[in-house]
Amino acid sequence: MSTMMAASLTRIKLTTFVSGFAKPSLLRPTKNNMARFQMYANETKTATRRAAKRRSLKEIAMAPAGPGAFSVGKGLVAGGSVLGLGALCYYGLGMSSQLGAVDRAVLWPQEVRQRIRDTYMYFGGSVAITAASAIAVSRNPRLMSLMMKNSWMAIGVTFATVIGAGMVCRSIPYQEGFGSKQLAWIAYSGIFGAVLAPMTLMGGPLLIRAAWYTAGVVGGLSTVAMCAPSEKFLNMGGPLAIGLGFVFASSLGSMFLPPTTALGAGLYSISVYGGLVLFGMFLLYDTQKIIKKAESHPPYAMQKFDPINACIGIYLDTVNIFIRIAMILSGGGGKRK
Repeated sequence: MSTMMAASLTRIKLTTFVSGFAKPSLLRPTKNNMARFQMYANETKTATRRAAKRRSLKEIAMAPAGPGAFSVGKGLVAGGSVLGLGALCYYGLGMSSQLGAVDRAVLWPQEVRQRIRDTYMYFGGSVAITAASAIAVSRNPRLMSLMMKNSWMAIGVTFATVIGAGMVCRSIPYQEGFGSKQLAWIAYSGIFGAVLAPMTLMGGPLLIRAAWYTAGVVGGLSTVAMCAPSEKFLNMGGPLAIGLGFVFASSLGSMFLPPTTALGAGLYSISVYGGLVLFGMFLLYDTQKIIKKAESHPPYAMQKFDPINACIGIYLDTVNIFIRIAMILSGGGGKRK
């Protein structure tokens, strides 16, 4: 105890005990004011550590769509248009070293000409029946309300009906004249028209413009397919199937995500613009497929050449092109807010 006191005393100056030795202070005594601050644990980090947190994938996907959300899709369509015009000029002017279908047409026998003519006659009939069916359903309030239901059961029944009608139409053997095959073909085209009936709400002038644009696209691509070498586009089956899977998945995804979000706008862009380019390429493929079948089908085969089955491919391509052009013209491809 004494040792501790001694140690403490050694820290005190002797002048503190003798008043005579201490010099008086000429300055005013200053008070030591100490401010006490209390900081939270998350506020004690340095400025470098207080950087903004990175956004999660969910926040990025659900963020509002920017003004350039549809720029990629528009660029894809523009690039496809340039390639299509270039191919039309290249093959149309005969710059290719290989012969196209239009060059071999002078050597076709009458039977091949008749097959191709019948195929495009049925194609035109399918388009006319679909348009008439859509107009008829749009003028019937009860049928129109039935086709506009958005429940999962209604969507499933619609898909099943369209796919089932197509399978029945394809499975019936073709016979000339008017028979069961032709009835199934009319029913299939009519069902497709009923499914497209809600599009009449876009307005007649817009749909007429979309129809004219579709006719121009289909006519131009068909000309490219006719002028190109025979199997130029027949080797695209695998890539087209993969692209169809992407477009179908994007269409399903856009049903759940609104196009006002970044992810929803991306999926919608793939479905509309990517689908337009994809089905344009399908039209090239299916057109050359029709020509190939018409040329190679044996004249005395047990099963006759089926122009109805042959036209279904280009019919579906045309319908899908028309749907996407109408959606773009209606403002659904970039003006949605």
